[in-house]
Amino acid sequence: MDSSEPAQEAGKITHTAPASAAPAKQSYAKEINLLRSFSFSVYMTQAVVVSYLPLYFLDQGFSTGQIGVLYSTGPFISIFANLIMGLVSDKYHTLKKLFPILLIGQLLMIALLFPSPAFLSVCFIMIAFYFFQTPMNPLTDSLILLSSQHTGTPYSLVRIFGSLGFALSAYGFGLLLKETGTDTTLILALCTIGITLAFSFTLKDYQGSLRKMEFGGFYQLIRKPQIISFFVIILIVSISHRMYEGFLAVTMRQMGASDSLVGLAWLMSAVSEIPILFLLGKYGHKFKELPLLVIASLMYALRFWLVSVIDSPEWLIPVQAMHSVSFGIYFATALRYITSIIPDEYRSSGQALYAVVWTGVAGVISGTVGGSIYEAFGKDSFFQLAMTLALIAAAGFFIQHVRSNRVLK
Repeated sequence: MDSSEPAQEAGKITHTAPASAAPAKQSYAKEINLLRSFSFSVYMTQAVVVSYLPLYFLDQGFSTGQIGVLYSTGPFISIFANLIMGLVSDKYHTLKKLFPILLIGQLLMIALLFPSPAFLSVCFIMIAFYFFQTPMNPLTDSLILLSSQHTGTPYSLVRIFGSLGFALSAYGFGLLLKETGTDTTLILALCTIGITLAFSFTLKDYQGSLRKMEFGGFYQLIRKPQIISFFVIILIVSISHRMYEGFLAVTMRQMGASDSLVGLAWLMSAVSEIPILFLLGKYGHKFKELPLLVIASLMYALRFWLVSVIDSPEWLIPVQAMHSVSFGIYFATALRYITSIIPDEYRSSGQALYAVVWTGVAGVISGTVGGSIYEAFGKDSFFQLAMTLALIAAAGFFIQHVRSNRVLK
Protein backbone atom coordinates (compact mmCIF):
# COMPACT_ATOMS: atom_id res chain seq x y z
CA MET A 1 0.00 0.00 0.00
CA ASP A 2 1.30 3.48 -0.90
CA SER A 3 1.97 5.28 2.36
CA SER A 4 1.14 8.61 0.72
CA GLU A 5 -2.47 7.56 0.21
CA PRO A 6 -4.45 7.50 3.46
CA ALA A 7 -6.10 4.29 4.47
CA GLN A 8 -8.86 6.48 5.83
CA GLU A 9 -8.63 9.88 4.20
CA ALA A 10 -10.11 12.78 6.09
CA GLY A 11 -12.17 13.78 3.09
CA LYS A 12 -13.86 10.42 2.50
CA ILE A 13 -16.67 8.51 4.20
CA THR A 14 -15.41 5.31 5.73
CA HIS A 15 -18.82 3.71 6.21
CA THR A 16 -21.96 3.87 4.13
CA ALA A 17 -25.27 4.90 5.62
CA PRO A 18 -28.50 3.21 4.49
CA ALA A 19 -30.16 4.76 1.48
CA SER A 20 -33.18 5.75 3.55
CA ALA A 21 -31.14 7.47 6.25
CA ALA A 22 -32.42 11.00 5.66
CA PRO A 23 -32.66 11.68 9.42
CA ALA A 24 -29.02 10.61 9.76
CA LYS A 25 -28.03 13.12 7.09
CA GLN A 26 -29.86 15.84 8.98
CA SER A 27 -28.08 14.76 12.15
CA TYR A 28 -24.74 14.93 10.34
CA ALA A 29 -25.58 18.42 9.09
CA LYS A 30 -26.23 19.51 12.66
CA GLU A 31 -22.96 17.94 13.84
CA ILE A 32 -21.03 19.68 11.07
CA ASN A 33 -22.56 23.08 11.84
CA LEU A 34 -21.75 22.70 15.54
CA LEU A 35 -18.16 21.74 14.70
CA ARG A 36 -17.88 24.74 12.40
CA SER A 37 -19.22 27.04 15.10
CA PHE A 38 -16.83 25.54 17.64
CA SER A 39 -13.86 25.99 15.26
CA PHE A 40 -14.94 29.58 14.56
CA SER A 41 -15.04 30.44 18.26
CA VAL A 42 -11.72 28.70 19.03
CA TYR A 43 -9.99 30.93 16.48
CA MET A 44 -11.78 34.02 17.75
CA THR A 45 -9.85 33.51 20.98
CA GLN A 46 -6.69 32.87 18.97
CA ALA A 47 -7.13 36.26 17.28
CA VAL A 48 -7.38 38.01 20.66
CA VAL A 49 -4.34 36.21 22.10
CA VAL A 50 -2.08 36.65 19.07
CA SER A 51 -3.13 40.10 17.87
CA TYR A 52 -4.21 42.13 20.87
CA LEU A 53 -3.01 40.66 24.16
CA PRO A 54 0.55 41.96 23.51
CA LEU A 55 -0.85 45.48 23.04
CA TYR A 56 -2.78 45.10 26.29
CA PHE A 57 0.42 44.23 28.16
CA LEU A 58 2.22 47.12 26.45
CA ASP A 59 -0.41 49.57 27.67
CA GLN A 60 -0.13 48.07 31.15
CA GLY A 61 3.42 49.39 31.22
CA PHE A 62 5.38 46.24 30.36
CA SER A 63 8.45 46.67 28.18
CA THR A 64 8.83 44.94 24.82
CA GLY A 65 11.44 42.69 26.42
CA GLN A 66 9.00 41.65 29.15
CA ILE A 67 6.30 40.98 26.57
CA GLY A 68 8.78 38.85 24.65
CA VAL A 69 9.39 36.81 27.80
CA LEU A 70 5.65 36.37 28.33
CA TYR A 71 5.14 35.11 24.79
CA SER A 72 8.19 32.85 24.79
CA THR A 73 6.53 30.76 27.51
CA GLY A 74 3.81 29.69 25.05
CA PRO A 75 5.91 27.49 22.72
CA PHE A 76 7.83 26.05 25.67
CA ILE A 77 4.84 25.04 27.79
CA SER A 78 2.99 23.80 24.69
CA ILE A 79 5.51 20.96 24.38
CA PHE A 80 4.33 19.47 27.67
CA ALA A 81 0.68 20.54 27.44
CA ASN A 82 0.11 19.03 23.99
CA LEU A 83 1.77 15.73 24.82
CA ILE A 84 -0.10 15.36 28.10
CA MET A 85 -3.52 16.21 26.64
CA GLY A 86 -2.98 14.10 23.52
CA LEU A 87 -2.02 11.03 25.54
CA VAL A 88 -4.86 11.55 28.01
CA SER A 89 -7.34 11.93 25.14
CA ASP A 90 -6.27 8.67 23.52
CA LYS A 91 -5.95 6.77 26.81
CA TYR A 92 -9.47 7.65 27.99
CA HIS A 93 -11.10 7.83 24.56
CA THR A 94 -12.41 11.35 24.90
CA LEU A 95 -11.99 14.74 23.35
CA LYS A 96 -15.29 16.30 24.39
CA LYS A 97 -14.58 15.97 28.12
CA LEU A 98 -11.20 17.68 27.81
CA PHE A 99 -12.49 20.84 26.13
CA PRO A 100 -14.50 22.17 29.14
CA ILE A 101 -11.51 21.57 31.43
CA LEU A 102 -9.18 23.47 29.10
CA LEU A 103 -11.66 26.31 28.54
CA ILE A 104 -12.53 26.77 32.21
CA GLY A 105 -8.81 26.90 32.95
CA GLN A 106 -8.42 29.65 30.34
CA LEU A 107 -11.31 31.61 31.84
CA LEU A 108 -9.78 31.46 35.31
CA MET A 109 -6.35 32.58 34.11
CA ILE A 110 -7.73 35.54 32.13
CA ALA A 111 -9.81 36.54 35.17
CA LEU A 112 -6.65 36.59 37.28
CA LEU A 113 -5.16 39.22 34.93
CA PHE A 114 -7.83 41.80 35.80
CA PRO A 115 -6.20 43.07 39.01
CA SER A 116 -3.14 44.05 36.87
CA PRO A 117 -0.67 42.02 38.97
CA ALA A 118 3.12 42.44 38.91
CA PHE A 119 5.19 41.10 36.04
CA LEU A 120 6.33 37.96 37.85
CA SER A 121 2.74 37.06 38.72
CA VAL A 122 1.69 37.65 35.12
CA CYS A 123 4.45 35.27 33.98
CA PHE A 124 3.04 32.44 36.09
CA ILE A 125 -0.53 33.24 35.03
CA MET A 126 0.43 33.19 31.33
CA ILE A 127 2.31 29.90 31.73
CA ALA A 128 -0.86 28.38 33.18
CA PHE A 129 -2.99 30.04 30.50
CA TYR A 130 -0.87 28.58 27.70
CA PHE A 131 -1.02 25.15 29.32
CA PHE A 132 -4.80 25.26 28.89
CA GLN A 133 -4.84 27.17 25.58
CA THR A 134 -2.17 25.59 23.36
CA PRO A 135 -3.73 22.08 23.19
CA MET A 136 -7.00 23.52 21.85
CA ASN A 137 -5.98 23.63 18.17
CA PRO A 138 -4.53 20.10 17.84
CA LEU A 139 -7.40 18.56 19.82
CA THR A 140 -9.89 20.46 17.66
CA ASP A 141 -8.10 19.20 14.54
CA SER A 142 -8.32 15.63 15.90
CA LEU A 143 -12.04 16.01 16.49
CA ILE A 144 -12.65 17.37 12.98
CA LEU A 145 -10.57 14.63 11.34
CA LEU A 146 -12.36 11.90 13.28
CA SER A 147 -15.76 13.44 12.55
CA SER A 148 -15.07 13.44 8.81
CA GLN A 149 -15.06 9.65 8.84
CA HIS A 150 -18.63 9.68 10.17
CA THR A 151 -20.12 12.67 8.36
CA GLY A 152 -18.22 12.53 5.06
CA THR A 153 -17.37 16.23 5.33
CA PRO A 154 -13.66 16.87 4.60
CA TYR A 155 -11.48 18.42 7.28
CA SER A 156 -10.84 21.56 5.22
CA LEU A 157 -14.55 22.38 4.84
CA VAL A 158 -14.85 22.53 8.63
CA ARG A 159 -11.47 24.09 9.40
CA ILE A 160 -12.21 26.92 6.95
CA PHE A 161 -14.54 28.39 9.59
CA GLY A 162 -11.58 28.68 11.94
CA SER A 163 -9.88 30.89 9.37
CA LEU A 164 -13.06 32.95 9.09
CA GLY A 165 -13.23 33.29 12.86
CA PHE A 166 -9.65 34.51 13.06
CA ALA A 167 -9.91 36.91 10.10
CA LEU A 168 -13.21 38.51 11.12
CA SER A 169 -12.24 38.76 14.78
CA ALA A 170 -8.78 40.18 14.08
CA TYR A 171 -10.38 42.95 12.02
CA GLY A 172 -13.59 43.49 14.01
CA PHE A 173 -11.96 43.43 17.43
CA GLY A 174 -9.35 45.88 16.15
CA LEU A 175 -12.08 48.37 15.26
CA LEU A 176 -13.74 47.85 18.64
CA LEU A 177 -10.53 48.25 20.64
CA LYS A 178 -9.68 51.40 18.69
CA GLU A 179 -12.85 52.95 20.14
CA THR A 180 -12.78 51.43 23.65
CA GLY A 181 -9.06 51.08 24.36
CA THR A 182 -7.05 47.96 25.12
CA ASP A 183 -8.62 47.57 28.58
CA THR A 184 -11.49 45.79 26.78
CA THR A 185 -9.11 43.06 25.57
CA LEU A 186 -9.59 40.83 28.61
CA ILE A 187 -13.38 41.17 28.38
CA LEU A 188 -13.22 40.09 24.73
CA ALA A 189 -11.10 37.10 25.70
CA LEU A 190 -13.59 36.08 28.39
CA CYS A 191 -16.46 36.37 25.89
CA THR A 192 -14.81 34.31 23.15
CA ILE A 193 -13.69 31.62 25.60
CA GLY A 194 -17.16 31.55 27.14
CA ILE A 195 -18.79 31.11 23.71
CA THR A 196 -16.37 28.28 22.92
CA LEU A 197 -17.17 26.64 26.27
CA ALA A 198 -20.89 26.74 25.46
CA PHE A 199 -20.31 25.10 22.08
CA SER A 200 -18.06 22.44 23.64
CA PHE A 201 -21.04 20.91 25.45
CA THR A 202 -22.84 20.34 22.11
CA LEU A 203 -20.06 18.31 20.48
CA LYS A 204 -20.10 14.58 19.82
CA ASP A 205 -17.24 12.50 21.24
CA TYR A 206 -15.93 10.46 18.29
CA GLN A 207 -13.05 9.05 20.33
CA GLY A 208 -15.35 6.66 22.19
CA SER A 209 -15.66 4.22 19.26
CA LEU A 210 -11.91 3.72 18.77
CA ARG A 211 -9.79 0.76 19.83
CA LYS A 212 -8.02 0.83 23.18
CA MET A 213 -4.86 2.91 23.14
CA GLU A 214 -1.64 1.33 24.43
CA PHE A 215 1.29 3.59 25.33
CA GLY A 216 3.79 0.92 24.28
CA GLY A 217 2.17 0.67 20.88
CA PHE A 218 2.41 4.40 20.34
CA TYR A 219 6.08 4.39 21.32
CA GLN A 220 6.80 1.60 18.83
CA LEU A 221 4.80 3.45 16.18
CA ILE A 222 6.71 6.73 16.37
CA ARG A 223 10.02 4.85 16.14
CA LYS A 224 9.29 3.83 12.55
CA PRO A 225 11.75 5.43 10.06
CA GLN A 226 8.91 6.75 7.90
CA ILE A 227 7.36 8.61 10.82
CA ILE A 228 10.68 9.86 12.23
CA SER A 229 11.77 11.24 8.86
CA PHE A 230 8.39 12.90 8.31
CA PHE A 231 8.49 14.73 11.64
CA VAL A 232 12.12 15.79 11.08
CA ILE A 233 11.09 17.39 7.78
CA ILE A 234 8.08 18.96 9.48
CA LEU A 235 10.43 20.47 12.06
CA ILE A 236 12.61 22.02 9.34
CA VAL A 237 9.73 23.70 7.52
CA SER A 238 8.12 24.67 10.84
CA ILE A 239 11.26 26.52 11.96
CA SER A 240 11.27 28.51 8.71
CA HIS A 241 7.57 29.32 9.12
CA ARG A 242 8.01 30.42 12.73
CA MET A 243 11.00 32.58 11.77
CA TYR A 244 8.82 34.38 9.25
CA GLU A 245 5.79 34.66 11.50
CA GLY A 246 7.73 35.80 14.55
CA PHE A 247 9.67 38.56 12.82
CA LEU A 248 7.26 39.80 10.15
CA ALA A 249 5.85 42.61 12.29
CA VAL A 250 9.36 43.65 13.37
CA THR A 251 10.50 43.71 9.75
CA MET A 252 7.50 45.78 8.64
CA ARG A 253 7.97 48.23 11.49
CA GLN A 254 11.65 48.66 10.55
CA MET A 255 10.53 49.37 6.99
CA GLY A 256 8.31 52.16 8.29
CA ALA A 257 4.94 50.39 8.26
CA SER A 258 2.11 51.70 10.41
CA ASP A 259 0.25 49.50 12.90
CA SER A 260 -2.75 49.44 10.56
CA LEU A 261 -0.58 48.16 7.70
CA VAL A 262 0.79 45.42 9.94
CA GLY A 263 -2.79 44.49 10.87
CA LEU A 264 -3.75 44.44 7.19
CA ALA A 265 -0.88 42.03 6.51
CA TRP A 266 -2.18 39.58 9.14
CA LEU A 267 -5.73 39.95 7.83
CA MET A 268 -4.55 39.19 4.29
CA SER A 269 -2.88 35.96 5.37
CA ALA A 270 -5.92 34.75 7.30
CA VAL A 271 -8.37 35.54 4.49
CA SER A 272 -6.12 33.97 1.85
CA GLU A 273 -6.42 30.56 3.55
CA ILE A 274 -10.16 30.35 2.95
CA PRO A 275 -10.33 29.61 -0.82
CA ILE A 276 -7.44 27.12 -0.62
CA LEU A 277 -9.04 25.25 2.27
CA PHE A 278 -12.30 25.14 0.32
CA LEU A 279 -10.56 23.74 -2.78
CA LEU A 280 -8.63 21.20 -0.71
CA GLY A 281 -11.87 20.09 0.90
CA LYS A 282 -13.46 19.53 -2.51
CA TYR A 283 -10.56 18.17 -4.55
CA GLY A 284 -7.58 17.61 -2.24
CA HIS A 285 -8.21 13.87 -1.89
CA LYS A 286 -7.44 13.47 -5.62
CA PHE A 287 -3.79 14.36 -5.04
CA LYS A 288 -1.10 12.58 -3.04
CA GLU A 289 0.01 14.38 0.08
CA LEU A 290 3.80 14.38 -0.27
CA PRO A 291 3.87 16.09 -3.71
CA LEU A 292 1.49 18.73 -2.33
CA LEU A 293 3.86 19.27 0.59
CA VAL A 294 6.74 19.74 -1.88
CA ILE A 295 4.72 22.47 -3.64
CA ALA A 296 3.86 24.17 -0.33
CA SER A 297 7.53 24.15 0.77
CA LEU A 298 8.68 25.62 -2.54
CA MET A 299 6.08 28.37 -2.17
CA TYR A 300 7.38 29.02 1.34
CA ALA A 301 10.90 29.38 -0.10
CA LEU A 302 9.73 31.87 -2.75
CA ARG A 303 7.77 33.82 -0.14
CA PHE A 304 10.77 34.11 2.20
CA TRP A 305 13.09 35.12 -0.65
CA LEU A 306 10.72 37.91 -1.69
CA VAL A 307 10.70 39.28 1.85
CA SER A 308 14.51 39.29 1.86
CA VAL A 309 14.66 41.52 -1.25
CA ILE A 310 11.64 43.79 -0.62
CA ASP A 311 12.32 47.23 0.86
CA SER A 312 8.80 48.71 0.86
CA PRO A 313 6.30 47.40 3.46
CA GLU A 314 3.35 47.83 1.07
CA TRP A 315 4.74 45.02 -1.11
CA LEU A 316 4.51 42.62 1.81
CA ILE A 317 0.71 42.67 1.58
CA PRO A 318 0.59 40.68 -1.70
CA VAL A 319 3.38 38.46 -0.37
CA GLN A 320 1.10 37.66 2.56
CA ALA A 321 -1.48 36.38 0.07
CA MET A 322 1.01 33.59 -0.72
CA HIS A 323 0.14 32.29 2.75
CA SER A 324 -2.77 30.54 1.05
CA VAL A 325 -0.59 28.23 -1.05
CA SER A 326 2.24 27.84 1.45
CA PHE A 327 0.56 27.46 4.85
CA GLY A 328 -2.91 26.60 3.51
CA ILE A 329 -1.70 23.58 1.54
CA TYR A 330 0.99 22.61 4.02
CA PHE A 331 -1.08 22.54 7.19
CA ALA A 332 -4.17 20.75 5.87
CA THR A 333 -2.14 18.27 3.82
CA ALA A 334 0.29 17.44 6.63
CA LEU A 335 -2.68 16.63 8.88
CA ARG A 336 -4.15 14.45 6.15
CA TYR A 337 -0.86 12.59 5.75
CA ILE A 338 -0.73 11.94 9.50
CA THR A 339 -4.06 10.11 9.21
CA SER A 340 -2.39 7.68 6.80
CA ILE A 341 0.63 6.83 8.94
CA ILE A 342 -0.87 6.93 12.46
CA PRO A 343 -3.86 4.69 13.38
CA ASP A 344 -7.04 6.29 14.69
CA GLU A 345 -6.56 5.07 18.28
CA TYR A 346 -3.38 7.17 18.43
CA ARG A 347 -4.88 10.13 16.55
CA SER A 348 -4.83 12.67 19.38
CA SER A 349 -1.32 11.63 20.42
CA GLY A 350 -0.15 11.96 16.82
CA GLN A 351 -1.78 15.38 16.55
CA ALA A 352 -0.15 16.36 19.84
CA LEU A 353 3.27 15.27 18.55
CA TYR A 354 2.68 17.31 15.40
CA ALA A 355 1.71 20.34 17.52
CA VAL A 356 4.80 19.89 19.69
CA VAL A 357 7.00 20.01 16.59
CA TRP A 358 5.03 22.73 14.77
CA THR A 359 4.39 25.07 17.68
CA GLY A 360 6.65 24.07 20.55
CA VAL A 361 10.09 22.97 19.35
CA ALA A 362 10.02 25.11 16.20
CA GLY A 363 8.80 28.12 18.20
CA VAL A 364 11.56 27.81 20.79
CA ILE A 365 14.31 27.38 18.16
CA SER A 366 13.09 30.17 15.89
CA GLY A 367 12.59 32.56 18.80
CA THR A 368 15.98 32.02 20.42
CA VAL A 369 18.38 31.14 17.59
CA GLY A 370 16.40 33.08 14.98
CA GLY A 371 16.37 36.23 17.08
CA SER A 372 20.15 36.15 17.44
CA ILE A 373 20.61 35.64 13.70
CA TYR A 374 18.25 38.50 12.88
CA GLU A 375 20.08 40.85 15.23
CA ALA A 376 23.56 39.81 14.04
CA PHE A 377 23.05 39.55 10.28
CA GLY A 378 19.91 41.56 9.49
CA LYS A 379 16.68 40.98 7.61
CA ASP A 380 18.06 39.77 4.29
CA SER A 381 20.25 36.98 5.67
CA PHE A 382 17.56 36.00 8.17
CA PHE A 383 14.88 35.39 5.56
CA GLN A 384 17.34 33.80 3.13
CA LEU A 385 18.12 31.28 5.87
CA ALA A 386 14.38 30.63 6.21
CA MET A 387 14.25 30.17 2.42
CA THR A 388 17.08 27.62 2.58
CA LEU A 389 15.29 25.63 5.28
CA ALA A 390 12.12 25.57 3.17
CA LEU A 391 14.09 24.29 0.17
CA ILE A 392 15.63 21.54 2.33
CA ALA A 393 12.13 20.57 3.46
CA ALA A 394 10.90 20.45 -0.16
CA ALA A 395 13.77 18.10 -1.02
CA GLY A 396 12.99 15.97 2.03
CA PHE A 397 9.30 15.57 1.12
CA PHE A 398 10.28 14.70 -2.46
CA ILE A 399 12.75 12.02 -1.34
CA GLN A 400 10.18 10.53 1.03
CA HIS A 401 7.64 10.43 -1.81
CA VAL A 402 10.10 8.63 -4.12
CA ARG A 403 10.95 6.12 -1.38
CA SER A 404 7.29 5.41 -0.65
CA ASN A 405 6.69 4.68 -4.34
CA ARG A 406 9.64 2.29 -4.40
CA VAL A 407 8.24 0.45 -1.38
CA LEU A 408 4.91 0.16 -3.18
CA LYS A 409 6.59 -1.34 -6.24
